[in-house]
Amino acid sequence: MKKILFLSLIATFMTVSCNQKNKEETTLNSDKTEKKAELYSCPMHPEVTGVAGSECPECGMELTEKVAQTNAADNEATPVAVANEKSSAITATGNVSKTAFPTDAIVSNYLKVKNALTKDDSNRAAAAAKELIATLNGSTTTSLDTKSKNKYNGFVADAKAHVKHIGDNAAKIDHQREYFSLLSQDIFGLIKTFGTKQTVYQDYCPMYGEGKTGYWISETKDVINPYFGSEMLNCGRRIGAVK
Repeated sequence: MKKILFLSLIATFMTVSCNQKNKEETTLNSDKTEKKAELYSCPMHPEVTGVAGSECPECGMELTEKVAQTNAADNEATPVAVANEKSSAITATGNVSKTAFPTDAIVSNYLKVKNALTKDDSNRAAAAAKELIATLNGSTTTSLDTKSKNKYNGFVADAKAHVKHIGDNAAKIDHQREYFSLLSQDIFGLIKTFGTKQTVYQDYCPMYGEGKTGYWISETKDVINPYFGSEMLNCGRRIGAVK
């Protein structure tokens, strides 16, 4: 009788232990699934998603913007680009040939604006901006197909709007720098899509625009900051070559 009672107690203990273990494993798997489903995106490139704190391969910024969750079917249907490595160079994207359209003149005029701002020269930046507007107005898209032409016109329309603010506000350098950051995004997109014969780099200043808009294109490997000029001339870092 004692033996039967003893065996019953052992069986009961083993059943409780197994149930507890299964419960813990279920909770652990649930936590892992929930954590795995939490994706974050780059503030500058929202199409890049991955684990919180990893770096965007496009610009080097941390992934900090939480991505809205979707159902399992959507997650299976839509592949996710996880940013787990920092890119040292930026390459052209899409199907547009890098030699399809010359961007050298546009980039050269943009660099004049940038260099004027690094020297805190608001008047010179305004003059360079007007040269850039003239270049944008005089450019032609006859060599491009319809799809490429639409892309180019989109970049140019944004660039014109932003560079006009720089040209029309010679006495307001802070205002010029604000729109220069927007112009820099246009020029970056233009180069990535259509390419340029010039060797240029993308630089980044974490002190400007709360770390979200402090990007610019430069022709030098040395970091020379157009957002702070003489105040913090070498603040920032080089992200990589723009190709």
